[in-house]
Amino acid sequence: MEFFQQIWSQALTTVHGAEEEAQKLLGRIQGVSQEEARKLSERLAGQRRDLERRVEEVVKTSVARLKVPRREEVAQLNARLEALTKRLEGLSK
Repeated sequence: MEFFQQIWSQALTTVHGAEEEAQKLLGRIQGVSQEEARKLSERLAGQRRDLERRVEEVVKTSVARLKVPRREEVAQLNARLEALTKRLEGLSK
């Protein structure tokens, strides 16, 4: 749990840094040409994609370390439980 909290804290720190950068960019946009505004917009979009990618990686890593079962694994376990239940019902009759 402590590991997950550390990872989440890192993700929040990254988001905060991106928000600060966005605020700086917005302040610089006033009085700039359309070309400069376009370049700033492209830069911000690239940073957002990078941030989203990093957050996804952090979440994947955290979930993998927590060993959360995949959907297929849960379905297999359910199938095994159903088969065992049927066998037990057959034995009790």
